Amino acid sequence: MARQLNITDPQVDRFLMEGLFTTITNVNFDADQVEGFVRRAFELKERLKERFLQAYEEHESYPYSGEAPAAARWAPAADRQGLLDQGSVVGILADPTLPEDVRSLRELLLLGLKGMAAYADHAAILGKEDEVVNAFFHKGLASLLDDALTVDDLVALNMEFGQVNLRCLQILDAVHVERFGAPVPAPVSLGARKGSAILVSGHDLLDLETLLQQTDGSGIQIYTHGEMLPAHGYPNLKKHPHLAGHYGTAWQNQQREFAEFPGAVLMTTNCIQKPREAYLGRIFTTGLAAWPGVTHIPADEAGKKDFRLVIEAALQAGGFPQDIPGKEILVGFGHDAVLGVAGQIVQAVKEGNLRHFFLIGGCDGAKLGRNYYTELAQKIPADCAILTLACGKFRFNTLDFGTIAGLPRLLDCGQCNDAYSAVVIASALADAFGCTVNDLPLSLVLSWYEQKAVCILITLLSLGIRKIRLGPTLPAFISPGVLQVLVDKFQIQPITTPEEDLQAILG
Repeated sequence: MARQLNITDPQVDRFLMEGLFTTITNVNFDADQVEGFVRRAFELKERLKERFLQAYEEHESYPYSGEAPAAARWAPAADRQGLLDQGSVVGILADPTLPEDVRSLRELLLLGLKGMAAYADHAAILGKEDEVVNAFFHKGLASLLDDALTVDDLVALNMEFGQVNLRCLQILDAVHVERFGAPVPAPVSLGARKGSAILVSGHDLLDLETLLQQTDGSGIQIYTHGEMLPAHGYPNLKKHPHLAGHYGTAWQNQQREFAEFPGAVLMTTNCIQKPREAYLGRIFTTGLAAWPGVTHIPADEAGKKDFRLVIEAALQAGGFPQDIPGKEILVGFGHDAVLGVAGQIVQAVKEGNLRHFFLIGGCDGAKLGRNYYTELAQKIPADCAILTLACGKFRFNTLDFGTIAGLPRLLDCGQCNDAYSAVVIASALADAFGCTVNDLPLSLVLSWYEQKAVCILITLLSLGIRKIRLGPTLPAFISPGVLQVLVDKFQIQPITTPEEDLQAILG
């Protein structure tokens, strides 16, 4: 409402990003911090309300009844139990009269907004914010309270969101390249070097850069974990000789992998799990990630971080007693790198040497059924290429797929934050062949787990991309009616078996 009177507040915009990001799966488990967000929300809301009412008195034509929506009048309880009681009456299923499809589309949008908040926050930390993106956070959240919106209205709003999220992904891609250089293909060691070690997990490349700078010359080796793997493709990160390699796999295996790692661990964003006693004293959080009892490294007023405690813990832990040989894998196939060999790819397709592209991407998890993605990758014929991004790739990225048309068959396009690369690559190939993306010999097989996967899916749908296969199960918030819309309009479909899906795709 305030924005309709040209009232904006940078603190509110940034708070929305951080607040939504905080509620993403496996980010913040610290009740004190979460309560702080709730109370800060109330302070900012009251400040904004006062500015709105003052401006409203000067704009008599503004259509305002004089009574703000219930959410604008809400005030938090005085104590923790009171907050819990308040929360219990506003859950997803709190209104039994809400039509199922309306609820489903609201949840789709809400989870998408949370995912976009993560990307927007990463960009903001690097100094880039965008008014269109900021404004849609307000518009999208307000729409969740508007009972006048129909199913058609909410479908249209989700598609509008998909385009805004594409803009957000583009901004994040640009600021990553500006700060760290355009990714280039690079080998990454899965072994280890003798000496003290720090393992960096999450997604925040700026935290990794800061830690690399603060450990320069210390003898400490820095390793990536999980979705930090693509960091090895960025020139301004891989120039640090003590960025030693990658350790471990996807987030859901961290309790075992962190316990076995003989150094300090830094969680920069999601996806933290309950730390085990074996490494509780040497794991640290920073940014929005938090766990009760785990030391948190905050930023100062200038946004700078001091990782001295992490460094001290690494030195005390001892590190690897000797070098451990390991295989190498390739990363760094962002859109610049792939488009640099686009001519080679197009020629291979036209000559019949490259039959089909498979994009196997998304979030991993521990639930049974995700071995489908490993089996699918293994069964894809040798005349097909595989592109991958996000942590789902850890199901198969250490397998040897060989080469095709002089290129690796498996092209690692990056972390979930790099989904824009896949869009650029697909669009460029479509231009090269003079067709639409849907006419390309390209199939998208996605795994979903949390909110960032949801917002990427919405963006793909907003681009008109059809025949996406999604698994291992469909999201629980997708109602039968909404699923039918997705099937009718976009031919979205659940995965079946690798054999059946390959037969359907390749014939």
